[in-house]
Amino acid sequence: MTNPVERADDRIVFLLDVDNTLLDNDRFAADISERLELEFGAAGRDRYWALYALRREQLGFADYLGTLEAFRVGCDLEPQLLRMSSALLNYPFHRNLYPEALAVISRLHSSGQPVIFSDGDIVFQPHKIHRAGLWDAVQGRVVVSVHKEKALESMRRAYPARHYVMVDDKPGLLASIKQGLGTDVTTVFVRQGHYAREAEGVRLHPPPDRVIHTIAELIGQKFSEAS
Repeated sequence: MTNPVERADDRIVFLLDVDNTLLDNDRFAADISERLELEFGAAGRDRYWALYALRREQLGFADYLGTLEAFRVGCDLEPQLLRMSSALLNYPFHRNLYPEALAVISRLHSSGQPVIFSDGDIVFQPHKIHRAGLWDAVQGRVVVSVHKEKALESMRRAYPARHYVMVDDKPGLLASIKQGLGTDVTTVFVRQGHYAREAEGVRLHPPPDRVIHTIAELIGQKFSEAS
């Protein structure tokens, strides 16, 4: 007798953040800073990041390409601008994947359904996910939102499940998602990247259900509704 086909709402869905969870985005920012200084000097580099911070506050997400458009205003260094644009679009994001990131996704396929659940803009962030090899790794199951904690209902409609596992480097976001999904989610805090370092000593309610120090540690973990 064969086993019945698993219904969509019987599975576990693994919601995987991208930046500083599967991919070292701090390294990307450092590389972009180095290239900005090379093309425009230290003052130009600092101006770009000041514009970036302003746009992030206004929009609620990282906007590297939009920042370059804003940076362009009043800048007559067109060759440098074109080289900077190319550096962003052609950046080798696959080199920034954390060790075992793709192996983690491959292993998760055997116990549930891995889904990329990222915040960011609707052009550059999907481009990054493609170039890193993550899009293919999750077989195109990708959600990119401005604020993940506000996109939970649409995510649940797209990927119904009996239980969710949210893996992220931002413990504050994990607390918000836990408040939104309650016992339907297990939150996993990955202590990688600058957001994780900034959270040291901060008390959160609710705290993450699990804490790991690298994404590779997700291999071998077992999850259920009681996690």
